[in-house]
Amino acid sequence: MKAIKKGVWGLGLAAVLLAGTAQAASWQEQLSSAASQLSQQNSGTATNSGTAQNGGLSLSGLSGLLNGGDSAVSSKTMTNAAGVMEYCVKHNVVDNNVKSVKDKVLSKLGLSDSSAQQQNTGYQQGLEGLLNTSNGQQLNLQSLSNSPLGEKLKTKACDVVLKQGKNYLLG
Repeated sequence: MKAIKKGVWGLGLAAVLLAGTAQAASWQEQLSSAASQLSQQNSGTATNSGTAQNGGLSLSGLSGLLNGGDSAVSSKTMTNAAGVMEYCVKHNVVDNNVKSVKDKVLSKLGLSDSSAQQQNTGYQQGLEGLLNTSNGQQLNLQSLSNSPLGEKLKTKACDVVLKQGKNYLLG
């Protein structure tokens, strides 16, 4: 009787482990597919580190983003973050109080008037949907497809930059 119970437990455990492995493989395939889609949409070329230039994001960066890692999409500068916030407002990516936060950040940065904004490269890049990340990469929000995954990535990036702006105002 004990041998039968051990056999059933062993089969059950093996089934759970196999299901977990299959699920992990499926998740990895989804990440690889998403990274491929993003790199195809970006016009950049691959580098040795596995990232694409001109808007590419590495598989590890994409994985970190999807797993909630904010550092993958936090802006390197607050001027770029303010531009990205404006991009998010214009493209209705987030519903939050982004415009108010963006206006306060611009005021704190001394970029309230349009001539100062036009002269700031980081801000202008942000307006175009180019997020200069803190790890030296550039994520092109415009190049993300309108697929559910692309929309999720845009929303995540906008949420992170909004949070970054709020923290900047508190500091």
